[in-house]
Amino acid sequence: MPYSALSHLDCPRCGARHDADQLHGTCSCGSPLLARYDLRQVQASPRDIARRPPDLWRYHELLPVREAGHVVSLGEGMTPLLALPRLGRALGVPNLLMKDEGLIPTGTFKARGAAVGVSRAAELGVSAIAMPTNGNAGAAWAVYAARAGMRSLVVMPVAAPAVTRAECEAVGAELYLVDGLIGDAGRLVGTALASRPGYQDASTLKEPYRIEGKKTMGLEIAEQLGWRLPDVIVYPAGGGVGIIGIYKALTELRELGWTADPMPRLVAVQAAGCAPIVKAFAEGAISSLPWPDAGTVAFGLTVPKALGDFLVLDAVYATGGTAVAVDDADLLADQREVARLEGTFICPEGAACFTAVRQLRESGWLSADDRVIVLNTGTGLKYPDTIRSDPPLLAPAGAIPAAGS
Repeated sequence: MPYSALSHLDCPRCGARHDADQLHGTCSCGSPLLARYDLRQVQASPRDIARRPPDLWRYHELLPVREAGHVVSLGEGMTPLLALPRLGRALGVPNLLMKDEGLIPTGTFKARGAAVGVSRAAELGVSAIAMPTNGNAGAAWAVYAARAGMRSLVVMPVAAPAVTRAECEAVGAELYLVDGLIGDAGRLVGTALASRPGYQDASTLKEPYRIEGKKTMGLEIAEQLGWRLPDVIVYPAGGGVGIIGIYKALTELRELGWTADPMPRLVAVQAAGCAPIVKAFAEGAISSLPWPDAGTVAFGLTVPKALGDFLVLDAVYATGGTAVAVDDADLLADQREVARLEGTFICPEGAACFTAVRQLRESGWLSADDRVIVLNTGTGLKYPDTIRSDPPLLAPAGAIPAAGS
């Protein structure tokens, strides 16, 4: 049996087929490329998967790396699927669960895309990667590039979380800040690559394999639920790679016959200060327009125009899902509420999803019977400024006030 059932790459926009064993960026038409698999070659069963090590590489037949020896790993994958009973009762969604990506290497789900993207890049002979980032993706790719012995060039907005700079610096990345947004960082990277032969552009969806790492969230959710599917999956969509990947994963599982359940309704969540996909969905459009003056405390959602926006919208439309924008004040309040009720400090992007659940339950779009999974895409420890801490200062000879006073 082959380690990977990878067959080819295809273009979801123009239908062009590409050789998967050649290095590719986007299609000549400008669209992202998607990895396709010959599922007839997959001889493993769910029982076989269960006996494998608990990381994302347990699904290697459905991943693009041809040989096990080319895998670059830090033990990523198999993050917890946590029941949230107190929060679920408070929101009127008793069957509420959270896929917690805060426990993965580098502290965010970006490690999944980096692990698979860097592994495949190294297998194809790449020696250096370059990318613009809102912070977490660049940190993850820099870390995995270092693990693989590759060089990395990262450009991020000056407002990106400080800890992501430190991660890049720690592993020896060539790091630059730009006084602008991720699109400005992307233009700088594109210009630099014109005079840097040998670098792969690892920008979001400008290489085909980040999405394959992200899709393992969907594979894990299915396995963790006994190969059953939930009613709804709620996901914070900046670049939207995760929601595209989850939809792709569940489609492949249904084609394999590992699940026969209906597709979950997929919900794309954005911040009110940067909601191009929400606006496009409300208008019934198939792609979005650039969002002017984008800004939100959920920094990972600050993507004014996603390259794969049409794929996000396809997934939402195909599953009968929806797209929701939430205010910064509300998501910050829910970040604290999740911590208070469930003891977990989540990232602001994940908190936005709980705010969306609140809104969707109040509107009646969600029912009390729905099994709902929220993706928390990272640990709140990477965003310490989102929680204000100003405890009372006591003198050494002082006393702690009585409880309740």
